[in-house]
Amino acid sequence: MSDSREILRFGDFELRVASGELKKGGVAVPLQPQPLRVLAFMASRPGELLTRSGIRDSVWGDDVHLEFDQALNYCIRRIRAALRDDAKEPRFIETLRRRGYRFIAPVTRSAIARTVADSAGTVVVLPFVDLGQDPQDYFSDGLTEEMINELGRLRPRGLRVIARTSAMKYKGTSKSIREIGQALGVEHALEGSVRREGEQVRISAQLVRVSDQTQVWAGSYDTDLSDILAVQREVVRVLANEIWPELVSQTTHAEPRRLDPEAYELYLKARYFWHRRTVPDLWKGVRCFEKAVKKVPGYAAAHTGLADVYLTLLDYHELATRDAMNPAKLAVADALRLDPTLAEAHSTLGHLSLHAFDWISAERGFRRAVELNPSCAMAHFYFANYLLAMGRFDEAIAEGRESMVLDPVAAIVEANVAFTYYHAGRYEEAIDSCRRALKMDARLWAAHYDLGRVHVELGEHRRAIDALEKAVEFSGESQRPLAALGHACAVAGERAKAEAILEELLRRPEGRHVWAYGVAVVLIGLDRVEEALDWMERAYEELDAGLVFIRVDPRLKALLAHRRVRSLLRRMRFEG
Repeated sequence: MSDSREILRFGDFELRVASGELKKGGVAVPLQPQPLRVLAFMASRPGELLTRSGIRDSVWGDDVHLEFDQALNYCIRRIRAALRDDAKEPRFIETLRRRGYRFIAPVTRSAIARTVADSAGTVVVLPFVDLGQDPQDYFSDGLTEEMINELGRLRPRGLRVIARTSAMKYKGTSKSIREIGQALGVEHALEGSVRREGEQVRISAQLVRVSDQTQVWAGSYDTDLSDILAVQREVVRVLANEIWPELVSQTTHAEPRRLDPEAYELYLKARYFWHRRTVPDLWKGVRCFEKAVKKVPGYAAAHTGLADVYLTLLDYHELATRDAMNPAKLAVADALRLDPTLAEAHSTLGHLSLHAFDWISAERGFRRAVELNPSCAMAHFYFANYLLAMGRFDEAIAEGRESMVLDPVAAIVEANVAFTYYHAGRYEEAIDSCRRALKMDARLWAAHYDLGRVHVELGEHRRAIDALEKAVEFSGESQRPLAALGHACAVAGERAKAEAILEELLRRPEGRHVWAYGVAVVLIGLDRVEEALDWMERAYEELDAGLVFIRVDPRLKALLAHRRVRSLLRRMRFEG
């Protein structure tokens, strides 16, 4: 492939490889990511015979799927449409029958000038190694996450900080710094260790330049547990002043405070449980966060964490909306009162407002979070979902891509981009994203879920049902994929199976609420429209999380003009 910092110019067109931007006369030309990658590969080799197998190996690599020929043909068609190229009288792409293709236009190359604003590049904080006699994952993992957050909060212009999820993929790895750097696309790696004896902590860290694995900076700090936030801030301050002094904006967040050691440990344990994302672990996280804020009511980050766990339980449909939102609302209000500069709290407020159908507050919260910490991957992640709900597809995809830059090997982030493509009706790209996510994590139910829903829209019912059955299995029979499976069975003509799933959704175990939106989706598949609309009304009364995407859910498209749905949209404060 071409150098990611190159600009390729041919005819009236300009292709910026790194950002995936195709322009004509300075005006953006829409082209999906996979066709863009094929175009970049071809344009970087003008005049060469490019075989289909060569394109496959270079562009698709190990991600080749059975429909490769169809996918490549699709890409070529999209490229020709974007370039207004005629296959019979080509100016750019010549087809060589039974041999391959040739890019026939002259191509000039130039490098994107590096400026002070973009010279910092990207940095990853690798998982800290616990050298204590009794290593605790929650402690070293928590320290790693806090260092990531501290770097992002300083808001260095042009510096992206890789998110925790991707960084933690390299815990205990035997890979070299260079291998990790190449996989993540980073220029620097911060690695370190922590040794704890009682309440005394020693933190050692070094910054390594990926290209030649040279140590750029190193330092060691001794502290007690109550001052650990100050040490984390000091490490980041030294890095900023010594490595990127001209790039760092003046910090605006609250000064570090002394911590109660027990509350800090509870906080780290709670974050550890939250990241595990199983329902039992989420409830453990709730209990740990509650104990932390009870012990130290002024602990802003712990209040934010408590709100995050409740909202995750809501997203998983393990709690009715109000049962999750009421404690989350109190917790995030406390967090912002205690520290209004905490980016994560603003992101959580945006997430909360999204479920309350308060669209103005949601956008304000996400924008403020990104302003305070441009490397806050979860803010970009949820902001993409907000933009999707608004039908602002191009903006949603751009935010999703930004979250992928910050979290490049996190399967759930790739799956969220697939989720966006699905709702935008860009099914080929959704399939590609699902497959990339499954390559990272073959058991990720969210990727099987959206892959199945795409196949429903394409009329490929057997594939849809197979994918959704895997989603149900890997999710622990979550209501979300179960409802999607019921809908898929209904539209595939397997009504008995769909009816059985509907009954299963209606008979939830004691203490677990019935997901009204999911019931409505199955009823729509069964063509029981009036019953479905009754359940939509119930979903509205319960502030059901599924309703957020009502305007863009392909399964509801035929109902959007119905008077009851129009009334629902007005009450939800959607425009029009």
